[in-house]
Amino acid sequence: MRILIQRVTRASVHVNGVLEGEIATGIVALIGIGAGDDTRAADYLADKLVNLRIFGDPAGRMNLSALEVNAGLLLVSQFTLYGDCRKGRRPGFDAAAPPTEAKRLYEYFVERVKTKGLTTRTGVFQAHMRVELVNDGPVTFLLES
Repeated sequence: MRILIQRVTRASVHVNGVLEGEIATGIVALIGIGAGDDTRAADYLADKLVNLRIFGDPAGRMNLSALEVNAGLLLVSQFTLYGDCRKGRRPGFDAAAPPTEAKRLYEYFVERVKTKGLTTRTGVFQAHMRVELVNDGPVTFLLES
């Protein structure tokens, strides 16, 4: 699994002009599921996501986690995180999990994150989405299992 996270002051996701999810201060997580990923990877990254200390403490240092600041989470599936652009001009997606398996693991990951008690919103799996966000910092990290 690969998750590109961005600390945000606000974010939303729309599908066909309909608001599907919206958060204030928190994290947007773009989630890619690779071939061979399993629930252990999802468990590891769910825990990492909510406990990673990327929010500022009173001194302005990245010392607080999403759990500690009660951050919102916007979780959006994004298979293009497994796009291979090393050859040619068109990305290859052989490393991405097949859609049925990816959906199952994405939904598992979302449920694992929801158990942490934070406001959690999502996009729509396999839909064409418009994600809008205001990156705070900017702060962006790539998490991998």
